[in-house]
This record gives sequence, structure tokens and C-alpha cells, in this order.
Amino acid sequence: MNAALIYVVGPSGVGKDSLLAWLRCNLPEHLPAHWAQRTIDRPRVPDGEAHESIAPAEFKRLLAAHSFAMHWQANGHQYGIRHAEITSLAQQQVFVNGSREHLPNAARAFPGMGILHITANKEVLRRRLLLRNRESLAEIEQRLNRLIAIEPPAGCAFFEIQNNDSLEASGQQLLQAVISLKTGIR
Repeated sequence: MNAALIYVVGPSGVGKDSLLAWLRCNLPEHLPAHWAQRTIDRPRVPDGEAHESIAPAEFKRLLAAHSFAMHWQANGHQYGIRHAEITSLAQQQVFVNGSREHLPNAARAFPGMGILHITANKEVLRRRLLLRNRESLAEIEQRLNRLIAIEPPAGCAFFEIQNNDSLEASGQQLLQAVISLKTGIR
């Protein structure tokens, strides 16, 4: 399966942004890619994701105007991918940092997409969430108790990357999965 849309999911704190940044620096030139920018109704933070930050009212206006190819709500915020972010599917792989709960909707809208599930064991996640220092210990434990298994939708290629070790080791796993998605070799 030659998947053009690569939908990346995983729990908060698992290192999706770090792994995607690693992939950007290490993806071979013969595998052109576009990294879809998310539109989120929250402010940007230093060293955080370079998303398009808009007010909640503006997000609702854009949603009513059908400005998003996909959208979802998670962790108290609205997330969207504008249509322009995925127009290059015919020329290159497009990576979307998505939501596990939105996965079935995304698969219906983009049949045959590739799914990269980034995961880590609970202790690694707990340590990373504590280091981020964005949430209380109770909120972190609540997140860890919400971990859900991924059931890949029919017709979608699915790869799971264990991000328990070094960024380089997990990045190499990710790179091999992306190459497999592009070439259709499993």
C-alpha cells in the first residue's frame, strides 16, 4: 500500500513532536514530504509546536465555513487541518499529527492512509509528562489511565513505534515505517 497521508497518533508526552522533528532531518531526499501545520485554539509556547494559534471564536467561524479537511477536539482544545495543508497528496507524503479518537473519521475521509502509532510504556510517559511540567500529578495520572489501544481501521497500513529508548533508535524505527508506507513493502 502506497500511503500518501500519514496519520501520526499517540498519547501526550510520548514524543511525537520530537520524533517527527527527527524524521524531518533524516528523511531521504527521494521521499518528499509535507508536514501539515495544525490550527489550534490555544497559544503557542516557547519550544512547543509551531501551530497556527487562533482564538476559540475564530476556530468556530472557520469550522462553520468548512475551512478544515479534518478537525477534532482533544484535551479541552479544538484542532484542525486546513484543506491547503493536504493538497499535495499526489506529489508527496503528507504527515498529520492527529488524534487517536478522531482516527476512524480520518480513515473514512482518507481511505488507505497510513497510521503511525507512537507509544511508550507508562513509566516512560509518566517521566516525560512530569518533565514537561504542564500538568499536576493528578492530571498526569488521569492521562495515563486514559491510554487506549489503537484498532486500525480496515484498509489502512498500521505501524507501531515504541519510543522507550533513545530518539535515534525510535527515529530509525519511524524511518523504516515511513519507507514501508511509501514503497508498500511491509
